[in-house]
Amino acid sequence: MRAALGIASLSCLAACATSPIPAPRPTPPTPSAAPMTAMTTPAPRPSLLPYPASRTVAAEDVLHGVRVKDPYRWLEDAKSPEVVAWMDAEDRVARAELAKLPERDAIAARLKELFYVDSVSAPTHRGERYFYVRRHATKEKAVVYVKKGKHGAEEVLLDPNEWSADGSLSLGTWRPSWDGTKVAFAVRKNASDESTLHVLDVATRKRSAVDVIEGAKYADPSWTPKGDAFYYTWLPLASQVPEADRPGYAEVRLHRLGDDPAKDRLVHEKTGDPTRFISADLSQDGRWLVLSVSHGWTAIDVWFKDLKKGDAAPWTPLAVGVPAHFAVEPHAGHFYVLTDEGAPLWRLLRVDPAHPERAAWREIVPERKDAKLDSFGVLGGRLALRYLKDAAGRLEVRELDGAAVRELPLPGVGTVGGPYGRPDEDEAYFSYESFTQPSEIHETSMKSGATSLHARVTVPIDPSPYLVEEVFFPSKDGTRVSMFIVRRKDLKKDGSSRLLLRGYGGFLVSETPSFVASIYPWLERGGVYAVANLRGGGEYGDAWHRDGMLLKKQNVFDDFLAASEYLVREGYTRPDRLAISGGSNGGLLMGAVITQRPDLYAAVLCAVPLLDMVRYHLFGSGKTWISEYGSADDPEQFRAIEAYSPYHHVTPGTRYPSVLMLSADSDDRVDPMHARKFAAALQASSTGGPVLLRIEKHAGHGGADLVKAEVEKGADRYAFVLAHTAGK
Repeated sequence: MRAALGIASLSCLAACATSPIPAPRPTPPTPSAAPMTAMTTPAPRPSLLPYPASRTVAAEDVLHGVRVKDPYRWLEDAKSPEVVAWMDAEDRVARAELAKLPERDAIAARLKELFYVDSVSAPTHRGERYFYVRRHATKEKAVVYVKKGKHGAEEVLLDPNEWSADGSLSLGTWRPSWDGTKVAFAVRKNASDESTLHVLDVATRKRSAVDVIEGAKYADPSWTPKGDAFYYTWLPLASQVPEADRPGYAEVRLHRLGDDPAKDRLVHEKTGDPTRFISADLSQDGRWLVLSVSHGWTAIDVWFKDLKKGDAAPWTPLAVGVPAHFAVEPHAGHFYVLTDEGAPLWRLLRVDPAHPERAAWREIVPERKDAKLDSFGVLGGRLALRYLKDAAGRLEVRELDGAAVRELPLPGVGTVGGPYGRPDEDEAYFSYESFTQPSEIHETSMKSGATSLHARVTVPIDPSPYLVEEVFFPSKDGTRVSMFIVRRKDLKKDGSSRLLLRGYGGFLVSETPSFVASIYPWLERGGVYAVANLRGGGEYGDAWHRDGMLLKKQNVFDDFLAASEYLVREGYTRPDRLAISGGSNGGLLMGAVITQRPDLYAAVLCAVPLLDMVRYHLFGSGKTWISEYGSADDPEQFRAIEAYSPYHHVTPGTRYPSVLMLSADSDDRVDPMHARKFAAALQASSTGGPVLLRIEKHAGHGGADLVKAEVEKGADRYAFVLAHTAGK
């Protein structure tokens, strides 16, 4: 299936590899920023807990005539011995306090039951082999398996559990060749995004000593039909180019097996623009090479090359300079193009590559007004379409000319993955899950529509006491917003229930009804769980996204505040029983709403967040997010950013909620300086609950890639919100 952006691996801050490693901070641009530093002074703070000393500095920037103070700038330097000692002290305080919480050990025991379970993914068929991922209740990491034929013997192919004694090495992307004889796979250290690409011979299980490619952070190998080479995106190492500009140095290269990667052929040179992503995908028949250049999350330019005319064939523009997204899949002499050009809820067109001019494109699946066309694929000689209707998945099958064939039946209102399969094979697979239904894999025939259960995850839960409802409420400006609520069927709406509300609201990410095992200790203790579908996400198409970005980012926070007020107004909870949770861009959401409405919440889980929005673009690959947030270098965007930047709106003497900040020592996606500076500011200013900074060791943006680490983190999270939503 083609993701709606055509760059599924670059689709979000929270879950995808979008940003390079943080390095020493680049110098801020001098025309609009004049840093000033004076002598340091101790920061006053309440004595709620033995927080480590957090001095302040008289640092400020003058931006477009406005003085912006930055008292904790010294915490930006993660290599400083003082900062290292401060982080260790903060983590010790946090873990000591979390260990005291009365429900923590019981929650950890329950999470072990929920997390250590067996599961299996949908298979990928290549050559005579089937490849798939299996999780074992007895292992910390998932294992890639292979078997000959659909019913052959299962054999271990890649087992990252065996790669390092401490679990610090993880498996990233992996792609088998079309003939099934080779697998290109990425190895990540400390679960960070930075990767090294390797090649494995499937028959012998031997790694090539030659085909080892560093700078594979954005690499998504696209194999040639013969399996003797692949196209990939290469990035110079952080030590070779300025960190903040690093994404602009990405190149598309061709690697031939057995060749020195340093001599790989350049297919497309760097863009020189760190706000763009570049990638290439080769059609299954090896004829069409499609190049995509993404302008952040707002537009995608597409070129193609006919390799039947040789490697030297020119790039032909397909969709260039259009403020819209395009995802392309070549098949049987045509290009199938998914786009939101002129269709905010997306549509599908067919293009003859001999006549790529826009006037010759033919629409085959028009935009629906009641659902977003989220992705598509050519499977078994037909079109498989995945829709989102009010954030829930739907599946349709159509002929290649767009004629309707069938809608695939689903077990209920939930999240759909896939379908997955090949253009030339009838069998396809899709996944389904919901808040109360663990993931299951179904096999379907594209020809007949016959569908059967392929695999199901068994989790020790009883979903019968709970129901899922979808509600709608008006935001501050009257916009209709949706929200999922998971609760006991016998809930009394008298405001007495604890409630945990989660949100994200950005980067076209859709919050759908997925199974989250960790919420069950919360539900089993009478808690309510809610997920809001905020503007900035992708649930309702491109217009929904654009209404929550750049100068309209405040809409996201208003939507979340409106969701919170709805839950209180309707009797689901009350402010002293209301907890909220968000990570990455959702961590920004957490910081914004508690600095704007600290009275509305009792407890906050704020994970791997962005919080200093004035300086975020100076760290790591922050420039890649400028299309989403804007930049303080632009006068108009600065005014919008400064108005909500959470770090700059922490006010001394304010009763803030209890806050658990969750950071990671190897997060190379969102610089942990955000969590450090915000935690220090809150600790010095809040007259409310405790502010704890928990720092995960050997962990990247998505965690430590170990089940035991997720158990410990989950126990800390839910014990914290239970303890701090006890009410008055």
